[in-house]
Amino acid sequence: MVSKIPGLYIHIPFCLSKCPYCDFYSSTSLSAIPDFLNALFKEMEMYRSRFNPFDSVYIGGGTPSLLSPEQLESILVRVRRNFNLISNPEITPEITIETNPADLNRSFLESMREIGINRINIGVQSFDEKVLDFLGRRHSVKKAISAVETSRKVGFRNIGLDLIYGVPAQDLDSWFDILKQAVAFSPEHLSCYQLTLEAKTPLGLRYQAGEFSIPGEALQYEFFMKTSEFLEDAGYLHYEVSNFARRTEYTSRHNQKYWDHSPFLGLGPAAHSFQGYQRWWNRRSIDQYITAINAGNLPVEETETLTMEQLRLEALYFGLRTKKGISLQDFKNQYHYDLFTEKKEILTKLEEEGFISIQDSYLYPTQTGLAVADSLSLI
Repeated sequence: MVSKIPGLYIHIPFCLSKCPYCDFYSSTSLSAIPDFLNALFKEMEMYRSRFNPFDSVYIGGGTPSLLSPEQLESILVRVRRNFNLISNPEITPEITIETNPADLNRSFLESMREIGINRINIGVQSFDEKVLDFLGRRHSVKKAISAVETSRKVGFRNIGLDLIYGVPAQDLDSWFDILKQAVAFSPEHLSCYQLTLEAKTPLGLRYQAGEFSIPGEALQYEFFMKTSEFLEDAGYLHYEVSNFARRTEYTSRHNQKYWDHSPFLGLGPAAHSFQGYQRWWNRRSIDQYITAINAGNLPVEETETLTMEQLRLEALYFGLRTKKGISLQDFKNQYHYDLFTEKKEILTKLEEEGFISIQDSYLYPTQTGLAVADSLSLI
């Protein structure tokens, strides 16, 4: 594998309440936080010599903003104690925290800046009270607006907003109203996710019971294309299926590691890691996670060694979800597969149909191709 700079992910598995659409692992039992943090610090020590210096740290969840500034500072102190973070004139480590607007006040945000967090991701999801209510969010539109404005006032220069579209009864006009409000804040990054209903979530179960419907494929496609057009007209780069950045330097450095087979270490319950040809993931249970670590063991649920063919298929899948596409020469060098020669007939057909473009030895998805990226990768 080509040597790439790794990233560090830390999963904070706690929420005040579970959003009915969310399938990420978390618990509402906050009393376990101190024991979790002690286990997390021990897990860091177990990995301290396994990875090269990191250039990104991503504190996700769950709801990391539930932790106190002192607890979050202790995490970053331990990160710096156990791992090296790249720091030179060309690269400043990207240190991101995911937040719920309900938790954000001036004091908390100032503390985040002081402890070295330089990128904040705010889970706004919508600027429509009815949508927030349907999604089970614990913040109001007023609180979302305050959170974004205060983040800017305390000095954050890299703000990301998460938005969800395609909720029941939503039309393009009401979605555009939300987008216009988001763009008015000039965030450096926007993630626009189409509502997906995982089978075992409360919303997924309600959907299966026929309580509501969501937009069909034709309307989903229109949402996607119009969102991309609107945000690109507003000056945003549509660099991945769901992600937009105001300039190239504001693309999520950390998330891109998941898309190009860079190594990454995931700490905390249910967190995933990848290095070389191996992927492994932790137990999806706070109690089992803590028990394993306190017994002196890594809390790994399972490990898999990927074949070259699996790596190649993943690289194709992720590459066709990104605007930068796939370098055919790099693909050949890294995965020992001449994509253009082996798939020439179908690639030619896809190019004629407007799903891809091949230029200067690069394979790019078109805007239409990005809209059907998951199907496109099945070539």
